[in-house]
Amino acid sequence: MPIIKSAIKRMRQNAKQRARNVILKNDIKAATKAFRAKPSATTLSAAQSEYDKAVKKNLLKINTASRRKAQLAKEAKAAGVKLATGAKKAAKKAPVKKVVAKKPAAKKPAAKKTAKKA
Repeated sequence: MPIIKSAIKRMRQNAKQRARNVILKNDIKAATKAFRAKPSATTLSAAQSEYDKAVKKNLLKINTASRRKAQLAKEAKAAGVKLATGAKKAAKKAPVKKVVAKKPAAKKPAAKKTAKKA
């Protein structure tokens, strides 16, 4: 058991990070098993999504995830799974113009009236 304050904190942080990493690894394994048990476009997408999340959280290096995703895609192709590649592009709507509210114009100071003497 560490005595130094910073070492105690580091130990707590390591425990939390390890718990998160174990959960992510289990999600990856479950998604991969689900795909291998029943190859389909949705299970493939779910498994590849889990790999992307792991890269985002720095659990896996990007090349490792890419290699594993490619292997899954290869298995999907061998199983005859049709990939829905154009679905997102077709569902994409036309870009929406951003409406910016204009600031109200600053009021000009009222001109001083000078009294004219006749």
